[in-house]
Amino acid sequence: MEYIVIIIGAIFVNNIVLAQFLGICPYLGVSAKVSTSIGMSGAVMFVMTLATLVTYLIYNFVLIPFGIEYMQTISYILVIASLVQMVELILKKVSPALYQALGIFLPLIVTNCAILGVTILAVREEFHLLQAVVFAIGHALGFALTIILFAGIREHLDLMDVPKGMRGAPAALVVAGILALAFMGFANLV
Repeated sequence: MEYIVIIIGAIFVNNIVLAQFLGICPYLGVSAKVSTSIGMSGAVMFVMTLATLVTYLIYNFVLIPFGIEYMQTISYILVIASLVQMVELILKKVSPALYQALGIFLPLIVTNCAILGVTILAVREEFHLLQAVVFAIGHALGFALTIILFAGIREHLDLMDVPKGMRGAPAALVVAGILALAFMGFANLV
C-alpha cells in the first residue's frame, strides 16, 4: 500500500511539472506533437528511474561514508549526463526517426531539472532504495501523463479557430495553467 501511495502522490498530487514546476523546458518545447512527447516521456522515464537508482547508491555508499555530501549536485549531474549520452546513442541506433524528432531536446534532458529534482528529493525524503525507485517511476509517469496530455490538447488547438493573438505560446501557457489547476483537485487524495 505504501508504494501505491508514493506512486499516486507522485503522479497526481505532487506532479513534478504542474505542482513543483520542474521540467518546464521539455514540457513546453517537445509537446507540440503527441508522438514526440511520447518519445521524450520514454527517455525521461528511463533516465529518471536509472538516475535515481544510481545516485541513491552513490549518495549512500560513496558520498556519506567519505563525508562529501556537498558533492551531491555535481555528482548527480555527471550521472545524469552519462545516462543521457547512453540514451542518445541507443536512440540513434534503434530509432533514428525518434532521435531526429527529439532533436535538441534530447541533450536538454541533461539539464532537465525534473530529473535532478527527483534524484535530490528521493534522498531528502529519506527513502530506502525500493521506495526511491518507485518514487522516480511515479514522477516519471506523472511527467509522461502531463506532457502527453498537454501535447494532445495542443494538437487539438492547432485544429481550432484560436484568435491570432493567442496562437502558439500564449494558448499553450493558458492550457498549462488550466492543467495545473485541474491537478490541484487531487491535492487531498493522498
